[in-house]
Amino acid sequence: MKFPTEHPSILLSVTKWTVLSSAVGIVIGAIVTLFLNILAYGESARGLLPFHYYYLLPLGLALSVWLTRHFAPEAKGHGTEKVIEAVHKRNGKINVAVIPVKLLTTVITLVTGGSAGKEGPGAQIGAGTASAISDLLHFSKRDRKKLVICGISAGFATVFGTPIAGAIFGIEVLVVGAVMYEVLLPSFVAGFSAFFTAQYLGAHYTYYEISYFQHYFIDLVLIAKVILGGVFFGLVAWLIIATLKQTETAVERIPMNPYFKAIGAGILLILLAAVFGDHYFGLGLDTISQTMRVDSGLGSDSLPWYAFLVKIFYTAVTLGSGGSGGIITPIFYIGATSGHWFGGLFGSEHQLALFAALGFVSVLAGATNTPIAATVMAMELFGMDIAHYAAVSIVISFLLSGHRSVFPSQKIRMSKSDLLEIEYGEDIEHSRVKFDKAHYRRFNRIYHDIQLKRQRHRQDRLKRRKKSEEEKEEKNEE
Repeated sequence: MKFPTEHPSILLSVTKWTVLSSAVGIVIGAIVTLFLNILAYGESARGLLPFHYYYLLPLGLALSVWLTRHFAPEAKGHGTEKVIEAVHKRNGKINVAVIPVKLLTTVITLVTGGSAGKEGPGAQIGAGTASAISDLLHFSKRDRKKLVICGISAGFATVFGTPIAGAIFGIEVLVVGAVMYEVLLPSFVAGFSAFFTAQYLGAHYTYYEISYFQHYFIDLVLIAKVILGGVFFGLVAWLIIATLKQTETAVERIPMNPYFKAIGAGILLILLAAVFGDHYFGLGLDTISQTMRVDSGLGSDSLPWYAFLVKIFYTAVTLGSGGSGGIITPIFYIGATSGHWFGGLFGSEHQLALFAALGFVSVLAGATNTPIAATVMAMELFGMDIAHYAAVSIVISFLLSGHRSVFPSQKIRMSKSDLLEIEYGEDIEHSRVKFDKAHYRRFNRIYHDIQLKRQRHRQDRLKRRKKSEEEKEEKNEE
């Protein structure tokens, strides 16, 4: 009988990880809240400047490049990708210098107008803190890896105020097609501990109420629009991934000092502001909130249809030129504005906010390969009434974005189509996707079998018709 040894061992493990993840969640919640408060203070203080704050963007990008190059190269770019890479390649080992450098460079990038997010720093600060605690307590490689995943969940939950989605994001984002269930409980505990700590320290979060979209009957027309929206959001996610990759590659190929590249990128974005306006700098949270209002409207006075395209470019230039920050908040902006535009094309006026919300989470799922976390986030941010629509749109976007991601270090363990061959266990960046010839031959054989059956059926029908005509002729002759 296994009871005497199995259950006490499980209970001991659960107790151990509940205590550890609670403590880590509290510490991370406090540090990430400090980061959020510093960022908020910086954003409010820039209003004191006698000129547009984004005029400082060239200096901000150059300073971010200098800090990362000299003190913590791992802090470059959007932090979640670096954490995923550390988990897969170094068992979660992260340089502790990343924590202050990532905090400082992200604040500099965002306050001076860089188009980036705050989740990457949150995840990297959380993971870095968990890694430092693991080293302090002399954890094994396996335990350190688990605690770092808890740090990702805690950082995500603290930044967005979504502890359940944060916990699932931490265990889903590492591998496409697999969820690390052994870290599920610690991630939940760490996420909630960090979230409650942040609330206790005064953190405020934005939640959106869209319950007026609830339908108590099957609206087939709306469901068809949601399906079409999922296809559109998958293509938008693909565009984000491709633009980020191509921009980073193009910047690396420029034969120029990295500081001059950063300054040039900042000047380029300032010049573009004269054409498109200054709505695309920074986090863009006000624009996201605007898309969630029924009276938001479309047009040059409010939200131009091309807003999501401009934001993609601004974000790619900011991160590709050395700016520091996250990628998730820009994805929210791009998803919400693209969904708002899609709703204006295919939906009614009162459905603009619905499709903005669907874009918010669907583009996230497509760009990061986290459909479960995105679905839970939809319920946490927008309420249960949107859940059934969000699930449909999210899954379609996740599939149609293809085998790519804004996090190229993700491991891949599933194929999004039976007609494709994937090298399982490889990084997405290095995985090869090929058409499955066996499935093609099987499909071709089935197709030819169907054609042969149709041809035989047609011949039999002609024979019966000919025989019937001959019988009629014989009767007429008689």
